[in-house]
Amino acid sequence: MNHKQKKTLILVNLGGPRTKDEIEVFLTDLFTDPFVFDLPLPEFLRLPLARFIAKKRTPKVTKIYESMGFGGGSPLVAETEKQAKSLEKLLNTKSSIQWTVKVAMTCGFPHISNPEFEKPGSDTIYLPLYPQYSRSTVLSTLNHLEKKFKECPVGSGGFIPSFASDLEFHQITARFIAEFFTGLLRKEDFLHFPKEKPTTSWKESDLVFSAHGIPMRLIRKGDRYMQEIESSVEGITNELRKLGFQGNTHISYQSKVGPAKWTEPSSLSMIESLSKEGKSILVYPISFVSDHLETLEEIGEQFKTLALESGAKSFTRIPAFGIYPPFIEFLAKKVIQGDTLIRHCQCKEMGGESLPTCRFK
Repeated sequence: MNHKQKKTLILVNLGGPRTKDEIEVFLTDLFTDPFVFDLPLPEFLRLPLARFIAKKRTPKVTKIYESMGFGGGSPLVAETEKQAKSLEKLLNTKSSIQWTVKVAMTCGFPHISNPEFEKPGSDTIYLPLYPQYSRSTVLSTLNHLEKKFKECPVGSGGFIPSFASDLEFHQITARFIAEFFTGLLRKEDFLHFPKEKPTTSWKESDLVFSAHGIPMRLIRKGDRYMQEIESSVEGITNELRKLGFQGNTHISYQSKVGPAKWTEPSSLSMIESLSKEGKSILVYPISFVSDHLETLEEIGEQFKTLALESGAKSFTRIPAFGIYPPFIEFLAKKVIQGDTLIRHCQCKEMGGESLPTCRFK
C-alpha cells in the first residue's frame, strides 16, 4: 500500500486574546519580546518594566476589545484559523502530499513555543503572515524558533520568507482592491464588511496605505521595514494604474504606543490632513492580511470618525485579504517553493543583525 508523504505547515501571526481573560497574557508576551519592546535597558530592568506596562494597559485594552463585538477578545486567531483551513484544502488538492496546516502565535495562544509545533525542516514549514519584513515581526518569530530549537530556521527548507517585493503579491493586492469596489468580493467571507463607498469614483479618490508603525529605534538598528512598505506600495500602485486608478496614493503608519519616536507620517495626521482638503478617502491595511483590532476598530471606527468630523467627502475602509482565493493560492505557491533558494542571512540584510545560530555566518 502506498502512503502519502506528510507535511505540516504552520501559519505564524502576532496573535490576539481570544477572550478577555487572555488579554494580560497577550500584552505580557508582546511587551516582554525584546524585538518588539526594544529598549536600551538591561534585562533585569526591561522585563519588569514590560510586565508593569502590560498590566497597566490591560483595563484600557479590555474596554476596546469589548466594544468590537467579538466576546471581549480579538478575531485574529479565528481569522487565521480560517486561512489555515482554506490553505490546507488547497494544498491537498494541488499536490500528492498530505498537508496539515496549523496556527501558531508569538503572543498569546496557541503559542509558538508549544511542543506541537515541531522543528522547521523539509516536513515542517513555518509561514509568517507578515508581507513585509520587520525586526518586530519576522525576526521576532525567528528568535522564538531559535530559542526553542537552538538554530535559526532560515535556509533549513522550513521557513518561508516575507513576500512584499513579489510582483504577484502586488498584482493580487491591486486586483483585490478593484474587486472590492466593483462588488466582486464575497461579503460573507469578511468581518464587518464595509458598507460605505466613496461618493466619487474610487479611481479618482485618495488611497491611503496604512501600515502598522514601529519605533524608529528599530529602523536605526537596520530594520528595512519602511523600504519594504514603500516598495510594496509602489508595486501595488503600478498595478492599480493598469486597472484605471488615477487618484493619489499615500503611505502612513498607525498604532503607535508610548512616547518614543515612531515611523511617520502617522495615519491619524494623514487622515486629518486629507479630510481638511475635503478628499474622498480610501484606506487599505498594507501590512495586515486579516482583519482584527487595527483594521476594524482603529481604521474602521477611529479613522472614520476623525475623517468625517474633519471634513472628508467620504471615508471607506478596504478589508484585509482574509481567505481571498487568489491570496490563498499565492501562499500555496510560496509554501511549495519553500526557502531552498536562500543562501545568505536575510536577518542581517533585512533586520540589521544575524541571530547567534545563523547558518550563513
